Amino acid sequence: MDGVIIDSEPIHFRMENEMFQELKISVSYEEHCSYVGTSSQNMWTIIAQKHDLNVEIKELVKKQHALYMTYLLNEKDLRPIPGVVELIEDLYHSGFGLVLASSSYMEVIEVVLSKFNLSNYFMARVSGTELANSKPHPEIFIQSAKLAKSEPGQCIVIEDSQNGITSARAAGMKCIGFVNSNSGMQDLSKADLVIHSFDELNAEAIRAF
Repeated sequence: MDGVIIDSEPIHFRMENEMFQELKISVSYEEHCSYVGTSSQNMWTIIAQKHDLNVEIKELVKKQHALYMTYLLNEKDLRPIPGVVELIEDLYHSGFGLVLASSSYMEVIEVVLSKFNLSNYFMARVSGTELANSKPHPEIFIQSAKLAKSEPGQCIVIEDSQNGITSARAAGMKCIGFVNSNSGMQDLSKADLVIHSFDELNAEAIRAF
């Protein structure tokens, strides 16, 4: 969802940088980019260990979640990434089973889908916050395949992050990498196909993929 349906990474980067400043730590752009696609819990756990922070991880996660929810609920000019709505509609009407697998909270997932009028297109949603392991672990996509009642080899994942692609490939799925410049420095080389625009995809192309 983040970086594929909604261009949210610049928002996360800004909020997280504000929190880094409050914590008086310096997180490089390269390190910051390495957390794209993983859960807030996983990110803050690694940061706390790396920067020797004596903090409650759950409090940092709670604060970040509250900041983002406030933004989503109050921002009037949110728009989906160009072309993604048309692709979702095309896949849905062509008989594909769509599952949204995101590291975000389920509350965030539902707000984004509702704002973009996409809720009815997805047969299931999976939140990484409700699982034992976060991307790049494959658990989120293995769970998605189960909900879709499909074998992993029948599934295709669309991801904008290195963590997401690593997760999808570890789950035994094909993966399409979407180049989103706002998602930072992401190595998408392990994807089976890399696109720069959703205009490059349609149901027919994915069926033949």
